[in-house]
Amino acid sequence: MTNPKNETTVLIVSLLVTGALLAGGFWLFTNRFGGDVAGILGNNGQTTGGNTPSSRQLQNRISQGERILITADTTPQKQAGVQAFANGNYGEAANQFQSSLSAKRNDPETLIYFNNAKAASGNPLKVAVSVPIGSNLNIAQEILRGVAQAQDEVNQAGGINGRLLSVAIANDDNNPQLSKQLAQEFVQNDEILAVVGHNSSNATLAAAPVYEQGGLVMISPSSDARTISESGDYIFRTIPSIRFQADTLSRYVVNTARRRNIAICNDSQAEYSQSLKQEFTLAIVANGGRVAQLDCDFSAANFNASTILSQASSAGADGLLLIPSVDRLNPAINLARANQGRNLLLGSATLYTFQTLQQGQESVNDMVLAVPWHPEAFTGNAFPQRATQLWGGQVNWRTALGYDAMQSIIAGLRQGNTTRQGLQQELSRPGFSTTGATGTIQFLPSGDRDGAAILVQVQPGGKSNTGFDFVPLQR
Repeated sequence: MTNPKNETTVLIVSLLVTGALLAGGFWLFTNRFGGDVAGILGNNGQTTGGNTPSSRQLQNRISQGERILITADTTPQKQAGVQAFANGNYGEAANQFQSSLSAKRNDPETLIYFNNAKAASGNPLKVAVSVPIGSNLNIAQEILRGVAQAQDEVNQAGGINGRLLSVAIANDDNNPQLSKQLAQEFVQNDEILAVVGHNSSNATLAAAPVYEQGGLVMISPSSDARTISESGDYIFRTIPSIRFQADTLSRYVVNTARRRNIAICNDSQAEYSQSLKQEFTLAIVANGGRVAQLDCDFSAANFNASTILSQASSAGADGLLLIPSVDRLNPAINLARANQGRNLLLGSATLYTFQTLQQGQESVNDMVLAVPWHPEAFTGNAFPQRATQLWGGQVNWRTALGYDAMQSIIAGLRQGNTTRQGLQQELSRPGFSTTGATGTIQFLPSGDRDGAAILVQVQPGGKSNTGFDFVPLQR
């Protein structure tokens, strides 16, 4: 017969051994992966369920060259470069990053790290850029190419009053909570003089109060929600006001396309989408048209393209305006494919992507978009040619406006006052002006870009290698 006391002893020993193994496993996990449990468990590293990432987890989303954030573009040379950078061997890091660029010339992260390594041994001026690497890599790379090109050009020319420019990259996943927390990290880092970002309006609106309270300039290249104009004196944008986009599109619809009843599909979860719907509704009514009654929401769980088109037909619509968020391009493209030419297709700048052409094909032919930039729309501007030479192909409007955001910061810092407050005062000065990819850059008192939108149309062509291209619309 077994002794109960012996059984108890065995049980206690077993529990102690199990606990020790679990503790050791947890220690190994947290040290191997930097404690980034939320990032390992899923949702593209976004925080869920109210969990707040630690400062260390946030730091793992920021890099000046010591870690790779865009793993899709990893090369052996790039890996060697970040290891050398992390060890403070900046000369070796620069050589390795340069070798990596020879293999992957269109990798903006590596070009930024190369310039950071060249600047690290001096006394660089530092800025940051926050993009959605985890949730929308293509858009993140588009913005980073503009930032990288501006940094590369100014550093090759000797820097800003003799000081090279260094750029920290952050991955915010277009997540408002993460964007706000990253903004706090930037504000607390006294070396950061300005931030380019964020991409989505929701992310920008969440982070803007932090920048405003902390007195740190933020310039968004792509957030165009109407309410951003009210965010404060340190918040700027290089994308034109959403009102200009709505006015340009509505005039085309009524005066050129001769359509009078436009149905709108938008994303109720995206602040910019709601803003453009409201502004377009006001603009088209003012121009003599109207908006057809249609309940179409790209974020709806029961979204059905066939049902939407049937409702649009019943409402007498002769045009369809698509305003998806960057995270819901697929439903919009599917709706365009189901349309099969029945309604005139219109769209926001969000649809100005390779994905639209690649997946939409003939279904998006003739679709008209209101956008802030096209390489052929600004004659005499050297940016498109330089961008093509640098990246090996054409870039889009997010690259151009990311470049313009950096050019604004560079121009402001060139005035000699390299403080956060000094930069804000220079950008807010009524006479401030500089030149970028979209021509003259000036800001209104609200911080909005003083400029207009242009129209592009999808047409058959060979530049994008999809069979279709975006071309400027002759007005």
